[in-house]
Amino acid sequence: MNNQAVYQRSTISYLLLAALMAAVCAVCSWISIPLPFTPVPLNLGMLAVFLAGSILGWKYGSISMIVFVLLGAAGLPVFHGFTGGLGIITGPTGGYIAGYIVAAFLIGLMTDTYFRNRRTKGSKAVVYAILALAMVQGLAACYALGTAWFMHISGTAFKASLIMCVVPFLPGDALKIALATVLARIIRPVVRQ
Repeated sequence: MNNQAVYQRSTISYLLLAALMAAVCAVCSWISIPLPFTPVPLNLGMLAVFLAGSILGWKYGSISMIVFVLLGAAGLPVFHGFTGGLGIITGPTGGYIAGYIVAAFLIGLMTDTYFRNRRTKGSKAVVYAILALAMVQGLAACYALGTAWFMHISGTAFKASLIMCVVPFLPGDALKIALATVLARIIRPVVRQ
């Protein structure tokens, strides 16, 4: 098989994995719990974002989240609570949804850089730390974008926005990072062969 055929097969495989990860993000987003004090629901969407960036890398992880957002913008019910449409993206949670793309990009960029530049195998602890740090970085970017958009749309002050849209979600996101780190450590070497 020539190099062009291998490259095309690899690209097709990664695009299929990106589509699969967009579907995983939709399923994770459907599992949501509305909270009485905020329009931002508790859901598992960030788990899929963590996995997309850390397993697929910056390029295909970003593509998977772009596909997810575009499907939702087109009206397909891929967002929290089986919702979709431009109204969700332009509403108070829209910045967090757009933040999925940025988060997947940053997570993928950091993990790709680490694994590409790694000359030695490194311990499991180092790999877990790099993956977790990349996910924290991506989460921080998603929170920043989402909270800024929430403040713009709702007119809520910064401190109140943090209390409504960030602080209650930190423990759950820490658990998602722990789970995604373990899963990415196992799945990434299989996918990235």
